[in-house]
Amino acid sequence: MAMPVRNSPPVQVQAGLATLGPELVRLRQALDTRFLAWAAECGADAMLFPPLMRVADLARFDYFHNFPQLPLLVTRVREECLHDIAHHTDELATIASSELGGAGYALPSAACYNIYLHLAGSVLPEPRYVSTVATCFRNEKAYEELRRLWGFTMREIVCIGPREAVQDHLVQFKQRVLSFCDRLGLPLEIQAGSDPFYEPQSSVAVMQQLFPQKEEFLYQGSLAIASVNFHRNFFGERCDIRTADGQAAFTGCVAFGIERWLHALLDRFRQDAGAAAEAVASS
Repeated sequence: MAMPVRNSPPVQVQAGLATLGPELVRLRQALDTRFLAWAAECGADAMLFPPLMRVADLARFDYFHNFPQLPLLVTRVREECLHDIAHHTDELATIASSELGGAGYALPSAACYNIYLHLAGSVLPEPRYVSTVATCFRNEKAYEELRRLWGFTMREIVCIGPREAVQDHLVQFKQRVLSFCDRLGLPLEIQAGSDPFYEPQSSVAVMQQLFPQKEEFLYQGSLAIASVNFHRNFFGERCDIRTADGQAAFTGCVAFGIERWLHALLDRFRQDAGAAAEAVASS
């Protein structure tokens, strides 16, 4: 007698970690295909980077000063403790900090940092466009289904070059996102955000008022599913990336939180992932 086939739920989330079923995987693929098409339209090179980042590289960006609440560090069991760990019972749930070595690596909290490190010390004869995707991690106070996860997927499309090229990139993608969501019937609000790359009272921070540093696309007034981010020449200076005229390059990125898009689309299409995938592919 054949056993009945049990359909798995479309998504399972436990302790901020999500498992996607086949329907949501198809929706995720349709969504990322759309983002990759946009990246191709602006001539972005597709790149993938290692899953870990060096603490020294993040410190180069004042990361631990600006985002002390977010880092998740990677370490290993100290050699002298390996025997004890190996003989713990099957009920082992945590490993004591005294048994761990120093953390020289961290899990990335954004996809684009590695792009600037990759281009460090280079001179760009013309604007450079790069697209990448990464599983990112953030230490949050609380997690909420697909809206806020411990580990999530971020697709970014980045421009590195003169100020005007970067600003044009962000303006064009802002319109792309708004037009796409309008065709999907996905209502969005735009809200100015902030990332503390600069001291609040610095002259650079004052200059941010001339062009928004960060604008978030909010679904239902609270869920940021995408953002456009203008970093000015911060990463160009820290990584010594120069334009053809010898100036520190400006950088900007458009970022998509894939799982948050899945939440918004499932809500919009009443949990019908198939209908949402068809709409994404045809919009």
